[in-house]
Amino acid sequence: MGRHGPTRTPKPEAHAGESPAEALRRVLETPGAHQAPACYDALSARLVGRAGFKVCFTSGFSISAARLGLPDVGLISYGEMIDQGRLITEAASIPVIGDADNGYGNCMNVKRTVKGFIKAGFAGIILEDQVSPKACGHTQGRKVVSREEAIMHIKAAVDARKESGSDIVIVARTDSRQALSLDEALWRVRAFADAGADVLFIDALASREEMKAFCAVSPGVPKMANMLEGGGKTPILSPAELEETGYKLIAYPLSLIGVSMRAMEDALIAIKGGRIPPPGSLPSFEEIKDTLGFNSYYEEEKQYVVAPAQSSSYWSGYYDNTSEASSPGDAKSRTETPQEPVIDILPQLYDLGPTGGRGPSTGMWSRTLRLRITGRDGVQKIDARIPAGFLEGMTKIIPGLAGANIMERLRNAPIDTESPQNGQILLDFEDAMGDRIQVFIE
Repeated sequence: MGRHGPTRTPKPEAHAGESPAEALRRVLETPGAHQAPACYDALSARLVGRAGFKVCFTSGFSISAARLGLPDVGLISYGEMIDQGRLITEAASIPVIGDADNGYGNCMNVKRTVKGFIKAGFAGIILEDQVSPKACGHTQGRKVVSREEAIMHIKAAVDARKESGSDIVIVARTDSRQALSLDEALWRVRAFADAGADVLFIDALASREEMKAFCAVSPGVPKMANMLEGGGKTPILSPAELEETGYKLIAYPLSLIGVSMRAMEDALIAIKGGRIPPPGSLPSFEEIKDTLGFNSYYEEEKQYVVAPAQSSSYWSGYYDNTSEASSPGDAKSRTETPQEPVIDILPQLYDLGPTGGRGPSTGMWSRTLRLRITGRDGVQKIDARIPAGFLEGMTKIIPGLAGANIMERLRNAPIDTESPQNGQILLDFEDAMGDRIQVFIE
């Protein structure tokens, strides 16, 4: 298939009844280093899953950019991250690790943050030891809280997990490599592991040697690498190299937001120049619909299709006599079709009386009327031809016809011989239920 074709790497098999945290822990237990592109909204989360990745994570940097259009310098709040995260986890088909910044306050704030991320559907949560306001770990001026406070934050997170009856994966991050030293960063991640963290993460390591030193700490506890694209402090290594170094998770925080920004800029330049983006950079409308799930939506919707409602009591007995049933089977078939309601018109519309005379309408029997009733929803309920002599009887069962001098209008109406199917309109009105009633002369 082409660049935007439907071919996708199969996504990992989901286990019935498995929680997001259980799914993530299953991934962590499987061999290899697992790539985790950063999503920032529901669409990007859906795309990561469709591409065949087993896990993804949210990037505070990217969410701040996409949701606020502002830099990652601590401006985005807990509430905004939870709101965005809930939309992401609902759209994602794979476990999502949420970026919770520094927990948004003291230990009590950390506990609230962990419980909120659990309720939002996250499989894991990243907590860092920066002071407020925090910022991207690869930018200047990083500052961290004390060792004691950093450890207490992780302990509070573990307690919140236990209190919630959850198994959310706690990823403990330190930014002390840039704020203080490599030795301090290594000391802190050891302490985080002892406090109950499930995954360890030192951001902004500056060399392969530093990365190896980190992976040697607390053997058996998974390590996370941050491959900050486009010029971060950490060397960009291949997944195979990172696995060999000792990493289990590989984060790519800027790829999706970065290429989205560039693609949107290029598209705007094209539009401003009177063009549209070239086919190679723009999926077809059908491909866009497939990605968003239009086709699966339509298939599921078919399960709940119902016949048009027949709420108007006055038309439920009408007979569409534009054609005659050739057999009892044909008549039965027609009665089961919602668009062709069937009635026995003769006994209902006209009472010949004890003498059998037709009264004042006798001279009208040679003329034909067309009765059309259209529901307020635009669905045609009735389209029937009837003898004009039934007009007086019709006033008994169709509200709104009574009181109209139909017979007088009929006597004065000329016949349109050139277009008998579109003759003069005798009546055209809406009844109390909003249905449109039209009577034509044919």
